[in-house]
Amino acid sequence: MAFSHQTVLLNETVELLQPGAGKVIIDGTLGGGGHTEALLARGATVVGVDRDPVALAAATARVGSNPRFQARAGTFGELPRVAADVLPVDGVLVDLGVSSPQLDEAERGFSFMKDGPLDMRMGAEGRTAAELIAEEDERELARIIYELGEESFSRPIARELKRAKPTRTLEAAEVVKRAVPRKAWPKRIHVATKTFQALRMAVNGELDQLDALLTALPQLLKVGGRAAVISFHSLEDRKVKEAFRALVGACKCPSGLPICVCGGQGDFALVTKKAVAASEAEVEANPRSRSAHLRVVEKTR
Repeated sequence: MAFSHQTVLLNETVELLQPGAGKVIIDGTLGGGGHTEALLARGATVVGVDRDPVALAAATARVGSNPRFQARAGTFGELPRVAADVLPVDGVLVDLGVSSPQLDEAERGFSFMKDGPLDMRMGAEGRTAAELIAEEDERELARIIYELGEESFSRPIARELKRAKPTRTLEAAEVVKRAVPRKAWPKRIHVATKTFQALRMAVNGELDQLDALLTALPQLLKVGGRAAVISFHSLEDRKVKEAFRALVGACKCPSGLPICVCGGQGDFALVTKKAVAASEAEVEANPRSRSAHLRVVEKTR
């Protein structure tokens, strides 16, 4: 399978990470290697990490001849172990969510628009979405769909999924259609979008991976190092925003004091006060970039 992916927020991410000769940056979601290629072009050394063997192979074919590039198998939540020999580094980048090739390849089982096995695994290990539906009880399945998909019809959808136990993507999409009243179908997205998103996030433990990464940032970065996170989901962006705020800390001293004496300030500073969004031109060229949000933080001490 070819792995051709349109890199989101490429220029903005590269500029904010400030790559250069002698700097080491970890691309924790290597994908097709688009961000990595741009970082290498600016002189940085890049350690690319991905759980998807197809992505690793594609990125290696793209930039593997560069002596400043290394590809490693693993998840971005495992960076303290996967990249232990290069830590601390000058930069960490993660581009969350699913890539275009994973969505577009029917056999990967991510898409409700193409028929394929109901898989959704980004790597080769763990249980599939079909197995998750079969193994979890109805209440837990409804919780997953409600919390990760923010789907208000999570209970009837879970009930119908447990009844049908679909093993194919189109079969699962039809189950969701039956569970949601026709008049309640969303106008701008497919009725199965939120359910498929929730199943994918649960299968791949995406929020757990993000929590692990955010917790590890102080040990991953050297002073002056920056972390950039691109998210596509409100739950993810909220986690990143809150974690960055906690890393930055908040001074509680009276406004008249010349210096902080409360110790409330953290070891990080926000590089982006607000999330950076894709430009109108990028959204027009790549509609999947519409929901992208980039946040960057820097370790200051």
